[in-house]
Amino acid sequence: MKQSIIDQFAHIVGEKYVKQSTSELLAYSYDATANFQRMPELVVSPADTAQISAIVKLCIQEKIAIIPRGSGSNLAAGTVPYNGGVVLLFNRMNRILDFDQDNLTITVQPGMITANICDYVEQHGLFYPPDPSSMKISTIGGNVSENSGGLRGLKYGVTKDYVRGLEAVLPNGEVITTGGKLAKDVAGYDLTSLLVGAEGTLGIITSITLKLIPLPRFKKTSIAYFSSLEHAAETVQEIIANKIIPVTLEFLDKKTIVAVEQFMHIGLSTDVEAMLLFEQDGDEVTVDKDIMTMTTIAKEKGATYTKIAEDEAQALQLKTARRVALSALSKLRPTLILEDATVPRSQLAEMVRRINIVADKYNVNIATFGHAGDGNLHPTCLTDVRDEQEMAQVEKALAEIFDGALQLGGTITGEHGVGEMKAPYLEWKLGEAGIAAMRAIKDALDPHHIMNPGKIFAKDTKKRVVVQFG
Repeated sequence: MKQSIIDQFAHIVGEKYVKQSTSELLAYSYDATANFQRMPELVVSPADTAQISAIVKLCIQEKIAIIPRGSGSNLAAGTVPYNGGVVLLFNRMNRILDFDQDNLTITVQPGMITANICDYVEQHGLFYPPDPSSMKISTIGGNVSENSGGLRGLKYGVTKDYVRGLEAVLPNGEVITTGGKLAKDVAGYDLTSLLVGAEGTLGIITSITLKLIPLPRFKKTSIAYFSSLEHAAETVQEIIANKIIPVTLEFLDKKTIVAVEQFMHIGLSTDVEAMLLFEQDGDEVTVDKDIMTMTTIAKEKGATYTKIAEDEAQALQLKTARRVALSALSKLRPTLILEDATVPRSQLAEMVRRINIVADKYNVNIATFGHAGDGNLHPTCLTDVRDEQEMAQVEKALAEIFDGALQLGGTITGEHGVGEMKAPYLEWKLGEAGIAAMRAIKDALDPHHIMNPGKIFAKDTKKRVVVQFG
């Protein structure tokens, strides 16, 4: 990038907020995606919406790509530059702009850490439910861009269910506001929903108004161990069939349990095939009743052991065991590839079976955990990117897992987003007409294709070969 152009960025945001040395750029050349790295040309940290608008207009003039980036916890290469360009950081835009307890909303800047929002509103007796596993490091802007889920998604939904309004800079540099504090608003196209989950390809989100709800007064947590994956999956189905919607209903297979126990040493049983983690919140009577009913169902479906947490400290330990699953598995092999194939929860047992068939077929090591209550599984491949032959097998295995999910009425991603890694498979889910409709929206809003290029839309679509699982 010419120094004269770099000087213009420095004029907009201030010289100290422009990074251009190789060592500085290297830190923003990758995210949490395994074995995926490309260098940006520049990294800038704007202070407000006006500066972002000026940056966009400069990028249009010079035909420079813009890659919005939160904490870089993305797992589909959504924040890795496609071909140079400017990485946009929001570390200076991390404040609460408005906290409205009367209307049960909070308006924040995109750089605010998600867990900090949760902690703040809970001090006032309110609740922001979405809780991605990365919530202690991920930013709310990143969560909105990816429409992130979390452990509480079964009962409370995902990020999009709590975004009431946005301020955003469009690819032409103009600023728009969408939605607001209203409980109802059907004036025109739902631009808020269009921007949520767009992965920074349609604009840059500069402020977010979130819906809050009253903080539940009570909650309880329990676990159940199973000698078979099928029994665990049947338990999930039976819980939902009994019209119980727990706040958390999580699944860990044997490989994940062993890894977590080695990592945390909290006394998890490793001589089992699966573990379910239940949590319920609400009024005390309902919580006690639901926890007991879920525990009883687990026993009836073959649980070899059940335990209700005795206090909040023990409950937190159990929930932490689930949240650290990824970190624990990452200790086992040099490379970890975390996916999120999702199916209707009635197909959970069948999807787990198919994942195991694929792992055996290609002789790859796959551990599985995830949000059992909403069918969002995380088949996690433990491999070594330096082994080209093994990586070729891994790619085939993951393609068959995506195909298996689609055959069962599922999707290629439930919460991680498409980014660049899943883009070749998106047409499998949407079809040619669906991709064409999305491209039309992209072309209309971003005719110069400067907004996070190379994401969602693939140069080449993977050829789908429908697999017979027997």
